[in-house]
Amino acid sequence: METTVLVVGGGATGAGVARDLALRGVDVTLVDRGGLASGTSGRSHGLLHSGARYAEADRIGAEECIRENRVLKRIAGECVRDTGGLFVQLAGDDPAYFEEKREACEEVGIPTTLLDGDDARAVVPDLSESVERALRVPDAVVYPSRLVAANAADARDHGGQIHPHAPVEGMTVDDGKIAAVKVGGSIDGRIEPEFVVNATGAWAEKVAAMAGVGVEMRPTRGVMVSVEYDGLGPVLNRCRAPDDGDIVVPHDSEVVLGTTSVEVADPDDYATESWEVSETVAECAVMLPPVADAPDVRTWWGVRPLYGPDERERQDSDGETSGGRGISRGFFVLDHADEGVENFASVVGGKLTTYRQMAEATANLVCDRLGVTAECSTADRRLLGADDPERLDSLVAEFDGQGETDADVVVDSTP
Repeated sequence: METTVLVVGGGATGAGVARDLALRGVDVTLVDRGGLASGTSGRSHGLLHSGARYAEADRIGAEECIRENRVLKRIAGECVRDTGGLFVQLAGDDPAYFEEKREACEEVGIPTTLLDGDDARAVVPDLSESVERALRVPDAVVYPSRLVAANAADARDHGGQIHPHAPVEGMTVDDGKIAAVKVGGSIDGRIEPEFVVNATGAWAEKVAAMAGVGVEMRPTRGVMVSVEYDGLGPVLNRCRAPDDGDIVVPHDSEVVLGTTSVEVADPDDYATESWEVSETVAECAVMLPPVADAPDVRTWWGVRPLYGPDERERQDSDGETSGGRGISRGFFVLDHADEGVENFASVVGGKLTTYRQMAEATANLVCDRLGVTAECSTADRRLLGADDPERLDSLVAEFDGQGETDADVVVDSTP
């Protein structure tokens, strides 16, 4: 089997790369070892960042978030839900931090509205009485199963091939190029690509090693707890330096509470601890007390695809270990021609909110190598099926793409 570009990894970024390339007329094939969105994308807390979380610490990252937030609200239809968000300051929280965030949002261009405690409780009646004030920001909720499926389907609709359950088992490098990729599962054969994109997130180090290339990842795990709670409007964020249990994400009749950050050695094999669940629930209940006793619906862990050198640089600049927290995580497109494999690149780091920008940057590099002059159009074209939730859910089922994040929202459309 031959293809111009082989994309390894069927999460948001990989599906985004496949869509971007297909829209530019490039012959592209996407493979994933499991169903689509089976890695980090489908196991997130589902927050579509406005950039406010990072505004005071990383202006560039915040600018990326607000820009992509607006793009997705424009193109993604029923893959997102425009809820808005509140950053709440509780009694005992540092008021200077609140003001710093408010001023940083203004500088970045993130719209905000200041609410006193009573006004905030008028928006969220169950909000803690200890909330002294809040900052309204344009956060939203993203349903990653639908988002990934829509990107993959759009790629396929423009000539791409999508193969879930097709694990990469090895690569043959010949004369400084990947000549062939052995793929099992639904393909069970060799693919001969002109270019290979490694979009496997936390697993990028393992995939890169197949080509003899080093990509140092430093993944961290985080827990999400979904509990019964009906009618929360906006996303709730604790207005303090990022820490455990500081985000509550609304769904229809549930809320997702998150999260922790614990470094893991292997994204496929890591311990989980009960304290992560109890601490997350307890901390979120400080903002929204009823969730303390709300019935649990499901609990899951996701693994963040943190890039090792970036983590070290951030920790060195902070003077302490951040545990994958603190400032916004940037993304990196690694051109492995510098390491002797000229038709290979990895995209690592980043956030679900910025997946499309990550895909664009990766596709730009690929097209430059292939001599393709077509420009990116993904920011201006609505995703396939974006306005039809039933169609989106049928695509999720077709690609076996149901993730934990939105399991209560996506309707099983298996024939």
